[in-house]
Amino acid sequence: MGICSSSASSVIHQAEDGHENGSLGDNIVFNGVDGLGSVYSKVGSKGLNQDAAILQLGYGMEEGAFCGVFDGHGKNGHIVSKIVRNSLPTLLLTQKNALAKMRPTGCANNELNLVPTKKFQLWKEASISAFKVMDKEVKLQETIDFSCSGSTAVVVVRQGEQLVIANLGDSRAILGTISENGIVPVQLTTDLKPNVPSEAERIRKCNGRVLALKEEPHIQRVWLPHEDSPGLAMSRAFGDFLLKKYGVIALPDISHQRLTPDDQFIFLASDGVWDVLSNSQVVSIVWAADTEEAAAKAVVEAATAAWKKKFPSSKVDDCTAVCLFLHKRQ
Repeated sequence: MGICSSSASSVIHQAEDGHENGSLGDNIVFNGVDGLGSVYSKVGSKGLNQDAAILQLGYGMEEGAFCGVFDGHGKNGHIVSKIVRNSLPTLLLTQKNALAKMRPTGCANNELNLVPTKKFQLWKEASISAFKVMDKEVKLQETIDFSCSGSTAVVVVRQGEQLVIANLGDSRAILGTISENGIVPVQLTTDLKPNVPSEAERIRKCNGRVLALKEEPHIQRVWLPHEDSPGLAMSRAFGDFLLKKYGVIALPDISHQRLTPDDQFIFLASDGVWDVLSNSQVVSIVWAADTEEAAAKAVVEAATAAWKKKFPSSKVDDCTAVCLFLHKRQ
């Protein structure tokens, strides 16, 4: 079962076995996109789709956009990913605007006069604050157990020619850019997993354990100091409150990127895509898609097919993608 939307229609279609039945899905939000973007999510074979995503244009300014993919995990991960998807865009913008008003100013609208580095610092502070508040809001849902459930988050905010990237966990964002060798990827985020030395060091300093199971030696996981649980395969996330004092944090890794005329599209996806497709494969699939609206679905369908070939005995992971073109393709 997959959930797909395109700017050709305001309806979000839910597809099963390749047949679209027109029923509404609630794991993606797709606002204000006019022929330049697409969002697609397809449930794997593990059960409920725990991914959520959003693509919103006009975010913060006319040439603004909010792109986000949120990958839930654990018993109630699907709830965390949707809470974050629904709240984080507004929360981030509110935090940024509040910080802008606090800055000393000699004019009516000092933010317009900030140099890019100062604007990035404003968004960085707002992102740190918004992610912190977001994690607290998840914890306040006292009727639901989020001790071993959570969600990753990868967010790209476009403000004109500037990108602010905030990453929490192992989803990923890339740019597709034109070079002498055709379309090539530029990776915007680092996959924040326990196998990253700096992440493992932080967790161990907090008395958490990092080790892999014998049956999957290639996957490092986070464990409690004296218990073989819960075995979290990422080092940062919303929720997962059982591991918060053992080094699993909700502090995003934040970076800045200035767009160039060669940059063609922004692409985000959950780790279900990156586990089976390389950055180069993804940008090639996007660039070869028939339309901008078909790009996200093309990648997700390719990832699903690759899962069945690469890991025939494993359950297919949920796969979700957001693609925003920066120019109308000729």
